[in-house]
Amino acid sequence: MTVNVSNLTIATPVATSATNPVALELNGAQAIAQFPSVVTVLPDGSLQLSAPTKGASSKSTHRTRCEWKESVYWSLASALEHINYQEMTVTKVNSAQKVVISQMHVKGDDSPAIKVFWQKGNITMGFRQSYNQTDPVNTTVLKGVPLGAKFKVTIRVTSAGLAKVTVNYNGNVGTSADLQLDSSWNSQVFDFHGGVYNQIDFTDATPAEDGSICIISDLSITHA
Repeated sequence: MTVNVSNLTIATPVATSATNPVALELNGAQAIAQFPSVVTVLPDGSLQLSAPTKGASSKSTHRTRCEWKESVYWSLASALEHINYQEMTVTKVNSAQKVVISQMHVKGDDSPAIKVFWQKGNITMGFRQSYNQTDPVNTTVLKGVPLGAKFKVTIRVTSAGLAKVTVNYNGNVGTSADLQLDSSWNSQVFDFHGGVYNQIDFTDATPAEDGSICIISDLSITHA
């Protein structure tokens, strides 16, 4: 299945310019055309995203990513249900063996409501019940999802702030508890992300070959 990211933004591990080291973000179609080494359309139409551990990062971190994200923010009340669905394979992982693969991000803040990780062969997640909550509550959604395995991950949240994360691998299904966002989120706006976001800080000594790669074979974002 062809994965279409032409209406999405790609955050890359490429510097904005020779004088601006901050990670470049650009439209999905432009990213494919300009940086095929990190955003690659494979022969079957799936999308490969590559994030070397040592590369350009956002202003706030020393962590690189190659992620799609929605180009328009939305509020909980703007639809009855908001769904982020990816079928994906993590084919390479950084030396920390931890990478964010899916997020429900919040505008203008470094503390997202939901982060989903591939972590040492398991799918784990962090959840913040309250806006700007210092530490998320971390849980394991599904154990035993090896490197190179194709799986499905879904973040679903209702207009009332009831969220759930589901992972399906090889007939095994893991589901989070019902997660209730409290009213502090009601005035915020969100966007879904997906791909690979390294959970390791780079330094001058970071090997060039260290990094993470995923293949997204199906992608669906709905607000209805």
